[in-house]
Amino acid sequence: MSSRPWRGVEEPPRAVAPFFPMGRDQSDEAYVLDLCDEALGEEGLRQHRFDWLLGDPGRTGHRSRLPVDAYWPDHGLVVEYRELQHDRPNAFFDKPDRLTVSGVHRGRQRALYDARRDTLIPQHGLRLTVIRPADLSADVRGRLRRHPETDLAAVRTLLAPIASVEAAPAPPGDGTPVPVPAPLRTRTAQAATAAGHTEDRVTEAFRAWLVLQGWTPVTPADAHTDVEAVRGAERLIGEVKGRTRAPGTDLDTAYGQLLRRMTESDPAVQYAIVVPASVLSHARRVPSAVRRLLRIDLYAVSPDGGVEQVRE
Repeated sequence: MSSRPWRGVEEPPRAVAPFFPMGRDQSDEAYVLDLCDEALGEEGLRQHRFDWLLGDPGRTGHRSRLPVDAYWPDHGLVVEYRELQHDRPNAFFDKPDRLTVSGVHRGRQRALYDARRDTLIPQHGLRLTVIRPADLSADVRGRLRRHPETDLAAVRTLLAPIASVEAAPAPPGDGTPVPVPAPLRTRTAQAATAAGHTEDRVTEAFRAWLVLQGWTPVTPADAHTDVEAVRGAERLIGEVKGRTRAPGTDLDTAYGQLLRRMTESDPAVQYAIVVPASVLSHARRVPSAVRRLLRIDLYAVSPDGGVEQVRE
């Protein structure tokens, strides 16, 4: 464990488990990034801005550089801590009655910018790790309980494949994307697999993909629905499953849950089963002809967060 003092607070002398003060900033984000500093053995650059990661143009045409939560240049690593408002509609954070420079409310803009980060950061030869409350010890509202030892172990697991390889090449000064070397792509996939293809992570990847396809995630009409989104007159209702010990049984349950959501005959309403690519074969046990009749599409999420609609 690093002997570096935590910002603004000295470690009190005691013989029990290590103490992890949070410094002046008491937010969950600062707590998580402090854990990343400890796991990597160096301090990251907080709220770093790259010249090639830009927001949408304002009235004057100016585009502001978007911040990332933290960047470790020596590791070629960016970490984003995404709280629940990044994945679920929240009126307080989304400000649905107020438009941003993107021409959409803040919640949709947040999803657009998250998707932009997810796309551009790897394109520029850097590795992106997204940490969410579900990866650590958190309550149902997504607030971290702050169990430093177990949380640090979880962060080490998320970052371990990254810490064990050489740093990614630095992007050239003109912002030209750099292909990610094959070993780094492999390690990134291993990191995602090691973290567990949880339902939350599959949902996060699918929501980001929907935004890129022009959909707007909305609050589901049924509280038990995993994902609901609109695009013009279209509506999509989705059931998401992560990787589990009994994927066949869980996928049978997912189809049953989706059938209960089919309360409309409107052909503009589409249905989706979203699963990790590793369990796609279990989702395909329902014949494609039956799925077409029921307007159910299959979506597979790869370990690196890519989403593909299954064509049959």
